[in-house]
Amino acid sequence: MAIVELIALVSGAVAVGGLVLVVVALVGTSRPAGPAPGARPGLRRLWTGSGAGRREQHRYRLLLGGAVVAGALAFLLTGLPVVGVLVALAVPGVPWLFAVGRAEQRAIARIEAVGEWTRRLKDICGTGQGLQQAIVGTIATAPEEIQEEVRTLAARLQAGWLAKSALLAFADEIGDPVCDQVVAALILHLTDRGERLGDVLGSIASAASAEVATRREIEAKRTQPRFAVRFLTGMTLAALAYGLVNREYIRPYGTPFGQLVMAVLGAAFVGLLVWVRSMSQPPRPARFLPAPDPEQVIA
Repeated sequence: MAIVELIALVSGAVAVGGLVLVVVALVGTSRPAGPAPGARPGLRRLWTGSGAGRREQHRYRLLLGGAVVAGALAFLLTGLPVVGVLVALAVPGVPWLFAVGRAEQRAIARIEAVGEWTRRLKDICGTGQGLQQAIVGTIATAPEEIQEEVRTLAARLQAGWLAKSALLAFADEIGDPVCDQVVAALILHLTDRGERLGDVLGSIASAASAEVATRREIEAKRTQPRFAVRFLTGMTLAALAYGLVNREYIRPYGTPFGQLVMAVLGAAFVGLLVWVRSMSQPPRPARFLPAPDPEQVIA
């Protein structure tokens, strides 16, 4: 009997893992820097996930491994493959659903930080320093939310990057039109060397503060749908947990037709959660600056 259970566990892990990988391939939004030698981009995306940093990729791999193990255990306990798939999807899906709104809050904090950094850059430029020296001088006082990006910008300038390419890369890393306004003003200053840079930066910083206030007001109005997402997610977890503990609760789904019904209901409910979550998400702001040209980086 132990051998049969071991075979069932391995088979369930393989089946659930394959289904999880298919789902990740279909809905993943990663954009890796480049494909690994000898590996196709799709396979690399399945392994690295959507995170750009190593910490996020490591967390993704842990979630992926946890999804396979949890789905296999659920299949072993219930003998129902659809339950295994639902449990496997819940491992990465629950943190994603409960984290609704965090990305927007982080984006607002970063825009506020861009406004603060712009004011400090304006003050340093007002002392008569050049733009590149002023940017390097803001490293120590850069807000924590964008400190890494500011350090990278200063490092690129000191390493001999063209100032325009370094600034475009900085704007691409921040990824918000407010930062694009700041970078556009700095690039124009590199071209005409005007004396009104401080006034322009001050105006942009004030506009950034107004943008932050507007976005926070909008975020407050999205509280209700985001609460609905968390509530529905909690109810789903409770139903899954009860089904794993009480075998009688899921016994009607033990037939092939019952598994089909469970799959349809599970897909509909997951789709509902994703739809409700999408309703609480703001549209991505349109940027107007391009990414830096890789062939025009070093002076």
